[in-house]
Amino acid sequence: MNIIKMMIPKSMTVYVHEDSSVRQGLEAISRHSYTAIPVLDGQDRYVGSVAEGDFLRFLMEREEPLRELERCRIKDVIRKDFCPAISIDSDADTVIDAILEQNFIPVVDSRNTLCGIVTRRRLIAYYAGREIPLEPVLTQ
Repeated sequence: MNIIKMMIPKSMTVYVHEDSSVRQGLEAISRHSYTAIPVLDGQDRYVGSVAEGDFLRFLMEREEPLRELERCRIKDVIRKDFCPAISIDSDADTVIDAILEQNFIPVVDSRNTLCGIVTRRRLIAYYAGREIPLEPVLTQ
């Protein structure tokens, strides 16, 4: 299996940096209608993913007004054990095991730098012999 053939490259993936504000993360998730997105550190290494539910839990635990979200950072919201990444060299069994547990799989290189993601839709299309065109991300 060649992960690169089914992977959505990082340049076409929506993600946030851990030092982005919670407001920026909420905007990214809602603008693209995703339920979760990857989180990167300052060197573009994958640190985890953040989901709608993570934002909801974070907001429910806060006592300050919503306008204060600009001061809160994604690193305060993220669950680092959520949506673990796989290596770009992973075999088919690893990819299938991961996609059974999560909606998308972050794919990283040997430096843990995000290369892209594999979605369930793209994996199923790959095995069905169908090609799904990549759609550019309009804003990052």
